Formats: sequence, C-alpha cells, structure tokens
Amino acid sequence: MEFAKTETYQNLARSFAGECQAGMRYQMIAKLAMQEKLKTLADAIRVIAKNETVHATQFFEQMIKKTGSRDNVTFDAGYPFHAGTLVEGLKFAAMDEKNETEDIYPSFALTAKKEGFEDVAALYTMIADVEAHHQKVFRYLHDAVKNGTLYKSEKPTLWICSECGFMHVGEEAWKVCPLCKAEQGYVDLHLPFEGVRQ
Repeated sequence: MEFAKTETYQNLARSFAGECQAGMRYQMIAKLAMQEKLKTLADAIRVIAKNETVHATQFFEQMIKKTGSRDNVTFDAGYPFHAGTLVEGLKFAAMDEKNETEDIYPSFALTAKKEGFEDVAALYTMIADVEAHHQKVFRYLHDAVKNGTLYKSEKPTLWICSECGFMHVGEEAWKVCPLCKAEQGYVDLHLPFEGVRQ
C-alpha cells in the first residue's frame, strides 16, 4: 500500500501539527512566567517548547522520507485549545503531555507497528518517553507555582543565581541575590528527573 494512504501517514501529520502547536502554547506559558518575573521558569518552559519543535521536525522528516514533498495534507484531528493564568497553563500542559504519553503516541506506535513501519513505531515510543518526562516537569512546576514552593525546599538545598553564580545552601532561595541583586526569579530551578527511562 502507498504510504500516503496509510493510517500511520495520517498519524504523522497529526503529530507534526500537534507538536508545532504544543511548542507555541509553551512559548505562551513562558511569556506568562516572564510577566511574573520568573525568568528561570520561563527558560525551563522554553527548553520544553524547543523539544516539541524538534519532535515536530522528526515527524515531518518521516513523512518526507516516506512520501516526498506534498502541497497539502488533509486530516481530521482535535487539538488542545486552552489558555489562562500561569498556573492554569502549567496544569493544561501537564494534562496534554499525559494524553500524548498514555494514549495518543502509544496508539500511534501500535498502528505503525501493525502497518509494518517499525522505525515510525520506535520514533513514537522514544518521543512518548520524553513526553512522560515533560509531564512530570509540568506537574511539578504547576504544584510549585500554585503552592508558592518554587524556591523552597523541605531540606537544605543549593540555590544558584543564574546571573552571577552566587550560591547559598538553605531551605529557601533569597528574594534578591546578595551579589548581583537579581530577583528570585533568576535562581536556578530544581526540576524532577526521577523515573525517567534511559
């Protein structure tokens, strides 16, 4: 069967569009973080937005590799279309990543495998692993921003100013850096990395 007529082709098109949209939605969340003077939070979100753009590129390249260039690809799909405060945006992002991790990409991988496209199935599995980590990060960030614990810890923690490198060990980061006077939003974040598959 011609690849352009497979369900896998349609799924790649959906995935490309979805990852492009996710990258833009996350850029908008990063903008909200900057409005609240949370620079290192915005930077962390921008890294995830960049990851989503690279995922989109991977899906696009698979389509081109298997079918060549096309003027248009028509497909039906629903995409998240929600906005709100910084806290709401982080919550929505965690939910969106969860959907990709637990439902969408595993299903697309299974379809690709059934249609004989092991390479595409492997791509979906690898990207789903990354999205699982994104979900954990967004969930952590949501909870920390909502609860006011982004720069607090239950145990002594090393806090580092992203501007000048000043370091301090304590249960809470400073409000203003003693060295360069950067605001608390410039303190490096401590993001969760546990549970990530190698």
